[in-house]
Amino acid sequence: MRSKKISVLLWTAQALLAALFLFAGGMKLVLPAAAMRGPIPLPTLFLRFIGVMELLGALGLLLPGLLHIRREFTPLAALGLTIIMTGATVITAESGMIVFALVPFVAGLLAVFVVYGRRGWLQASTWTARRSARHAAAPRTDESIQHAA
Repeated sequence: MRSKKISVLLWTAQALLAALFLFAGGMKLVLPAAAMRGPIPLPTLFLRFIGVMELLGALGLLLPGLLHIRREFTPLAALGLTIIMTGATVITAESGMIVFALVPFVAGLLAVFVVYGRRGWLQASTWTARRSARHAAAPRTDESIQHAA
């Protein structure tokens, strides 16, 4: 029962974060440079890069789990978004807007929750890769050939 509740919470957090980052990343790509000026000036090319990373992170939060392909990308995407939100929190707080810094801080906490909650997806793929590599590298002995036949 608890596992199902956690799964629902994780999917909800992932969907909310994906919506947030699809919007934020898309805005960074379509808005003119003048509209993106903040209290601390950042280069437009850097803001566009952050926008692309936010869009990719949003896709990485949802698509691997929905499609059951490379699910280990979900915690990695959430980790990348955590790093972006850490920077956003620091820059916002440095500009003196402490209350506004709560928005990226909370988004970062949600991303950390996804990293922690989906760590099993990362560990499972690592274990599978190690197991496959170990079996592929193991030399076949005469005994194992006889048992296989």
